[in-house]
Amino acid sequence: PKWAPVLGFTGIVAAVVLANLGGAYGTAKAGQGILAMGIRSPELIMKNIIPVVMAGVLGIYGLIVAVILNGKITKPENSVITYSQFNGFAHLAGGLCCGFSSLASGLSIGIAADAGTRAVGAQSAMAASWKKMGFTGDAGGEAGGSGDALFVGTVLIQVFAGNLGLYGLIAALILSQMDSACDQGYYN
Repeated sequence: PKWAPVLGFTGIVAAVVLANLGGAYGTAKAGQGILAMGIRSPELIMKNIIPVVMAGVLGIYGLIVAVILNGKITKPENSVITYSQFNGFAHLAGGLCCGFSSLASGLSIGIAADAGTRAVGAQSAMAASWKKMGFTGDAGGEAGGSGDALFVGTVLIQVFAGNLGLYGLIAALILSQMDSACDQGYYN
């Protein structure tokens, strides 16, 4: 049908726009946490920049899907549309998978990064205060903990949050490979 390419182009728009919204929110929210943490513990700013990079990758996922889908949309030949309804719906679904997954990923990366970086900064500032007061923090040598345990936990949470966008990208790539030819007169 003549309207089938609209579905494919809508998939492209959904992939790029929603993925970039997720990336932008994740970057902004993570940046808030990093800057708030940087007031007390400026030495930790570069160490906690990981979620900003992870959120920025989400926009790239949308761009990858958009380029692939754009290459699959065929131009009309002699006023005959060869892009099938099946392809249009598959490409729309692929764009929506990538876009919404990246949006959800960006939201979760941003929220987890905001809370996590603030907590890591507070832990670092608290440990420095205890050291100034003469406390070692090891409870007489009985407790064996690392100051990086909270940091590692927050990074793991952000990695799992970032995986959501990757799952959407994989689903979109699978959907973009589905193909059905449009014979003149059969699908029109």
